[in-house]
Amino acid sequence: MSTALFIAGTDTGIGKTHASCALLHALRAAGLRSTGMKPVASGCIETMHGLQNEDALALRAASSAPLPPYSRSNPVALREPLSPHLAAAHEGVTIALPPLRAAFDALCAEHDVVVVESVGGWRVPLAPGLFASDIAKAWELPVVFVVGLRLGCLSHSLLSVEAILADGCRLAGWIGNRIDPAMDALEENLATLRELLPAPCLGVLPHGVAPAQAVAALDLARLLA
Repeated sequence: MSTALFIAGTDTGIGKTHASCALLHALRAAGLRSTGMKPVASGCIETMHGLQNEDALALRAASSAPLPPYSRSNPVALREPLSPHLAAAHEGVTIALPPLRAAFDALCAEHDVVVVESVGGWRVPLAPGLFASDIAKAWELPVVFVVGLRLGCLSHSLLSVEAILADGCRLAGWIGNRIDPAMDALEENLATLRELLPAPCLGVLPHGVAPAQAVAALDLARLLA
């Protein structure tokens, strides 16, 4: 398989981190030294070690030991819970690809697989002329797409996947995440996604199950093939 995966999703708050952590647990169980990376994160908290992000910390907790320095896992940590281009502007921070790439390369040198989690949706702006999607494009990473299973996910998924493919990226597969346990017609919606998305379903994560246990819902063989 590829030495890195880019985890994208329909929107913010739909479980990209949850799916990324489940993937990391699965990769580790398969004997691969694996680590998570959140290149850009907004909504960070002040700690004794500086600004840190809850999602990045979760990725690190699911990663293989020994852990890299936090700054490699999350090179750009922004305080305000805003779109990254706004949070960065408020803090006088310039987001650019080269420092992110340096951290990514260092992680790749130390691990078999790096799981790179995006911020927000596919086209979230990071800086003038720079979008979250440019990370996957510039680094030529296969994309694993996370669908937050709720009303409206079909259109969001199809439009996002159209953009992913139009950008020249390879869709390696998609993961359903049951963020709404009471979603109507769940199986019918999943059947529609399986029919219309041009990549295999890697699993459907149940609601309220920790990533380490959600591994059982993943078909990692499709990625390891």
